[in-house]
Amino acid sequence: MILGQSSSSRIVSHAVLVTGAIIMAFPFLWMILASLTPQSEIFDGSLLPTPTLHGAIDNYGTALSAIPLLRFMANGFVVCLAILVLQIAIAIPCGYALAKLSFPGRPILLVGVLLGLLVPVQIPTIPIYIALAKSGLLDSYAALVLPWIISVFAIFLFRQFFVTFPDEVLDAARLDGFSELSIAWRIMLPAAWPAVVSFSIFSIVAHWNDLYWPMVVITNPDMMTASLGIAYFRQAGEGAGNVGALMAGGVLVTAPLVSFFLLMQKHFIRGLVLGRH
Repeated sequence: MILGQSSSSRIVSHAVLVTGAIIMAFPFLWMILASLTPQSEIFDGSLLPTPTLHGAIDNYGTALSAIPLLRFMANGFVVCLAILVLQIAIAIPCGYALAKLSFPGRPILLVGVLLGLLVPVQIPTIPIYIALAKSGLLDSYAALVLPWIISVFAIFLFRQFFVTFPDEVLDAARLDGFSELSIAWRIMLPAAWPAVVSFSIFSIVAHWNDLYWPMVVITNPDMMTASLGIAYFRQAGEGAGNVGALMAGGVLVTAPLVSFFLLMQKHFIRGLVLGRH
């Protein structure tokens, strides 16, 4: 009887999950099919657009020629990579210090990190914008990167991961003459690789998809990132009202994220599970 109930509950759970997955995946499927369908046939009354070779060539050709989409994606790649490297460079030593070093004020700093998780990104927008404007850094990579190099989420994630690391290994490293920074980079970082991958996915997805901050600090089309470029395409020339080309641009912008996540999903899940302990 218990086995029957367990089997039934498992079937119900899987049915709910599959239904939810289909509902969530449907907009992406529609986007892909619309990007392969001629503009005149996308809204012909059918639930799903009908792809054709001519529609695919026309839509993707327009998306790549009407705007410098590849330039926008290259900008996004540079910005995401720079932010990620600087975030990890700062978060690893900070997380290690909060997890394994004893110093006055450590509990207060940890509370500050937790409170930092509660602050919406919109709150410091005006003072940061004024500082960048007075420094002459608007419309530059610096304006897109510098406000994000300190991630309280990364500090907290690595701190949670480092707490579980054996103290005996660290004591042995100190006896061998390792400095605390050497321990952080040569011992803790390799051990925290799953957490690094997990945070990398969070960071890259967040900043690749970010439309709010680039819209605030970027007006020069040459410096636009992928998301801002798609918004620019929607308002400019051939992109205005061209749903097929817009969907083609959306597919091109989304594909790198999906590929990256599928490649790293095992490390992503492992990092989140280990970081909970």
